[in-house]
Amino acid sequence: MEKISLLLLAVFIMFLLAACTDSSPTSSEHEGKDASSEEEKKEEPDPPYKALEPSEDAVPLDESLSEKEQQHMPAAQAQGGDPERSIPVGETLADGVEDPSDGPLKDHRLVAFYGTPESENMGILGELEPEEYMKQLKEQTQAYSDADPERPAVPTIELIATMAQNEPGPDGKYVRMTDEENIDEYVELAEEHDALVMLDIQLGTDSVMNQVKMIEKWLKHPHVHLAIDTEFQVDEGETPGEDLGQVDGAEVQEAVEYVSQLTEENNLPDKFVFVHQFTDDVLTNREAIQPTDNVEVALNYDGWGDANAKQSLYGNFVRNKAIQYGGFKIFYDKDQPVMDPEEILKLDPNPAIINYQ
Repeated sequence: MEKISLLLLAVFIMFLLAACTDSSPTSSEHEGKDASSEEEKKEEPDPPYKALEPSEDAVPLDESLSEKEQQHMPAAQAQGGDPERSIPVGETLADGVEDPSDGPLKDHRLVAFYGTPESENMGILGELEPEEYMKQLKEQTQAYSDADPERPAVPTIELIATMAQNEPGPDGKYVRMTDEENIDEYVELAEEHDALVMLDIQLGTDSVMNQVKMIEKWLKHPHVHLAIDTEFQVDEGETPGEDLGQVDGAEVQEAVEYVSQLTEENNLPDKFVFVHQFTDDVLTNREAIQPTDNVEVALNYDGWGDANAKQSLYGNFVRNKAIQYGGFKIFYDKDQPVMDPEEILKLDPNPAIINYQ
């Protein structure tokens, strides 16, 4: 009897061990789940921004425009050529290109105020105190959310991080970095208001990559992106602002790939690079510029003056020589007249970024 009891006990213990083994994940299964969770985390970081919701009475763009406006680009943009739109009204991604990223330009429009807190002459950012600046930025952004409620707009700070100078300075590069405390202040301001930041580099006689590395610590913030002011990169013996600068697209692409790697290594939400251009001469070899799986590229037409001429040049530099997305710059004090959101959103393709100076 004692032997039978011991045998039954042994069988019962073996049953319990088998049950525990079957129901408990192995260490490799644990590792697999952990790896899967980590992979999922890397694939989908939370967006660090919030678009401004359209007003209740906002009318979709395809309902507010006439049938002709939906089918044709503005006459000023066509300039006697084919007036047919390349993509449907309201779309921002250029014809024939793709966006494999989850970057902010994919489903949103960005509205930016440009400048530096260290100068009142370089844009609206330097003219206003931070909170008043953000208040007016949100008001301008709201106008775009209301004009095209299907693509809500995100307020964006475009801060000049390195400013071109007319004197060589201590390092002989004709460029000076904005005070780090000022950059910190506006990066924190954007974070407080669920906004985005573009840090703009103006280059002087320095290289694109040297300037990018100077601002790398801020690019590691989830809501900070890169803007490149091509006209301010000059050769040795030239002076920014007096001599028109020029950037090779290969330099821009090196920065795009660097930001892409930075994004991957730091598990950051996908980013974008914003490239300023107002003439053919300031950006060469543009075919070298290619977006990546986690970095979008927007080419900004940033000339000032007659509104009709600006629309035509946007067609030439952005529509006809598309990279991925387009940007359109407005100068409050220099444009004649200052175009309103409804006019800007008739451009083909619709600008993904509208920046104001």
